[in-house]
Amino acid sequence: MAKKIVVAYSGGLDTSVLLTWLKDHYQAEVYAYCADVGQAEELDGLEEKALNTGAAHCKIGDLRAEFAADYIYPMMRANAIYEGQYLLGTSIARPCISKGMVDYAREVGADAIAHGATGKGNDQVRFELSVASLAPDMEMIAPWRMQVFRDQFPGRAEMIDYAAAENIPVQASAKKSYSMDRNLLHISFESGVLEDPWFDATGVDSRDMYVLSVSPEEAPDTPEYLQLLFEKGDCIGLQHAELDKILCDLEVAATGTQDSYTLLDPLGVMLVLNFLAGRNGIGRVDIVENRFVGMKSRGVYETPGGTILFHAHRDIESLTLDREVTSLKDSLVPKYAELVYNGFWFAPERDALQTMIDASQERVSGEVRLKLYKGQTLAAGRRSPNSLYSEEVATMEGGQEEAYNQDDASGFIRLNALRLKTTAQRDNRTS
Repeated sequence: MAKKIVVAYSGGLDTSVLLTWLKDHYQAEVYAYCADVGQAEELDGLEEKALNTGAAHCKIGDLRAEFAADYIYPMMRANAIYEGQYLLGTSIARPCISKGMVDYAREVGADAIAHGATGKGNDQVRFELSVASLAPDMEMIAPWRMQVFRDQFPGRAEMIDYAAAENIPVQASAKKSYSMDRNLLHISFESGVLEDPWFDATGVDSRDMYVLSVSPEEAPDTPEYLQLLFEKGDCIGLQHAELDKILCDLEVAATGTQDSYTLLDPLGVMLVLNFLAGRNGIGRVDIVENRFVGMKSRGVYETPGGTILFHAHRDIESLTLDREVTSLKDSLVPKYAELVYNGFWFAPERDALQTMIDASQERVSGEVRLKLYKGQTLAAGRRSPNSLYSEEVATMEGGQEEAYNQDDASGFIRLNALRLKTTAQRDNRTS
């Protein structure tokens, strides 16, 4: 029987060449799989293109709802952010895509899974660690780590020539000045002109690069208000002056109502937040990050809806989460984010961290009001039935001595100062 290989397929030059090369090199049946995690119009005509390229079958798996509910939302409960700036849009999509590929490989009885990630990037690690966790018996094929493949395709020109010779239906155009990867949470832009860290990606000449958001300079001059309803750390509903029209335009169905909020599933929430944030210029980040494989790389990211969700979740936590629980949770964020970034989503340590994080969210419920204005997400109010904030305790006005006796602070300060005084005396810092 012929070897069966499932290849991660996007329809571009690289994966189209990869599909044909795998078929010829291994004398195999090649099955194309594309996970729909929010690429929108990029998927148009993909199935026909894969079959015309020689795929035995092509499946486009609609994973958008699963991606939002089972990957984006748990990560948002953790407030995960890599190196202080990156909301992990590409990183969190990879385990979701890998699971879809494994399920499809089992469905067609494939022997191996192949991907087109290069040997310099993070995605090769993310895909292969995820597959190792989900299907340890599955063979992984990474052509970019095979010398025979690199010898045949040292550059894009050779790929274009190969596509023409093999009648592969791709547009053999000149290489863009950057590459992009899109999903429901974000779009990433890398390589090309962006490999120069001094290149200004905020300039007028770069405005056509962005897809999900306008520039802050082009955003409306009038601020826009949005309210989010949280339940156990998850956003379950929205309130906005134009929400009915937005839902109609986006073809998003509500799941119900609660008080004055329209309830939505995670996918619906992300679609609406992406739209609102995008038109207000929110969610652009330009960073130089540390890849897992050891090098630094420069990336420009659009994460509009995720930026709103991140800030709103932190805001409702500030009202409902105990100080020491917050401190412990915040201390774990770098590790959690690192696990996601490096490809360990299905690892036992991430599961353990998620259990602790989810337990901390039991009372993280309530409402957050935000002002969206020219690239900024500004807190404009928060309230919760589980609030730990007490105006009686916090007030600077008199008459609340029973709630908080200021005299008690004297002993508190003396006890905390004791070790500092002892150290100072030891070090002869007395006058």
